[in-house]
Amino acid sequence: MEPFRGVFTQQEAIPEQAVNAAIEVLRSGRLHRYNTLGDELSVASELERAFARYQGAKYCLACASGGYAMSIALRAAGVYPGDAVLTNSFTLAPVPGAIAAVGAKPVFVEVTEDLVLDLGDLETKIAESGAKLLLLSSMRGHLCDMEALTELLGTKDIVLLEDCAHTMGASWNGRLSGSFGLAGCFSTQTYKHLNSGEGGLLTSDDPQFMARAIMLSGSYMLYERHGAAPPEEVFRTIRLETPNMSGRMDNLRAAILLPQLADLDDSIRRWNERYDLIAQRLSEIPKVRMPHRPGEENYVGSSIQFRIPGISKANAINFVAENKALGVELKWFGDESPVAFTSNHHSWQYVDPQDLPMTDEILSGLFDMRIPLSFTLDDCEHIARILSHTVNQSTGSGTA
Repeated sequence: MEPFRGVFTQQEAIPEQAVNAAIEVLRSGRLHRYNTLGDELSVASELERAFARYQGAKYCLACASGGYAMSIALRAAGVYPGDAVLTNSFTLAPVPGAIAAVGAKPVFVEVTEDLVLDLGDLETKIAESGAKLLLLSSMRGHLCDMEALTELLGTKDIVLLEDCAHTMGASWNGRLSGSFGLAGCFSTQTYKHLNSGEGGLLTSDDPQFMARAIMLSGSYMLYERHGAAPPEEVFRTIRLETPNMSGRMDNLRAAILLPQLADLDDSIRRWNERYDLIAQRLSEIPKVRMPHRPGEENYVGSSIQFRIPGISKANAINFVAENKALGVELKWFGDESPVAFTSNHHSWQYVDPQDLPMTDEILSGLFDMRIPLSFTLDDCEHIARILSHTVNQSTGSGTA
């Protein structure tokens, strides 16, 4: 088997238009988010206005990171130290980290074999925990039935915040991810759908919520300089009650992102070409189980997940190693120890241990792979051939 020579952490180059925009900001020397002249709109404010328009949201706040966007969203939504906050058991560390950052307690909800929130367990956990808010993590771009979810949350009077780090541009029944709850939290970290190295975006239609978030982000008394903010009168009391926790995005990163936003839908089309090719090949391997993608879901395939049910720990470790030797980088979510960006609820020791048998069973055979746009369709065919080979090599005649 010919090894794959591509690099799984190699993103596409920043577009020339974005490079030129960044140089223009650098030459101006005005990198700070409020460093403007007269009635000029800062680049950060231009980005907020453009992303609000893309999302169909009234308000947008550009943030220093997606994790920061989640943290101030929780605070702006009224979460206090000691509060229980519901979230997915299958997620990445920044999600429980954001909950812990405000002093709240994550309550994990089981996930299904399709890697989405289990609504039956959610209903149970709502009753048991007394939580009043769900921070939904659409982990690795998998959307649950958003209509069923919002109906359930409505009957229980539960506030919804959406972590859309992996679903920027995705939708359910034509409605964009991030628009179903009180707010949507997005990431522009290098491996997400827009790339500023690090960064985030927060959207909402609620003026009180967004006014609190803007004050928390470090607006001082300069909130009128925002491009997609509530009117001045909303801030009159909030501006005096809300602490400054600086974390709004600077103009340099905003300049890099604006041209990329204009190309986002084309990037999604290209990601999905690559995802669909690999997913089709993997679905033809008898030992592999692919998550079901409902017709209502318009996903963004910037990464791919698959399961080998019943695989032993030794075989899972061997499978990852065999693929690495052939140039294919996989992450295994069943690993006992966190590896790079990949971890699971057992290693988050700042959270009370929780019994999650369904999730543990699913993660024990769950593998994950990035699909950078720097890969061609021929590259994806090559990767799929390697995966087909290594599934049979590493698991032998069985999976146990």
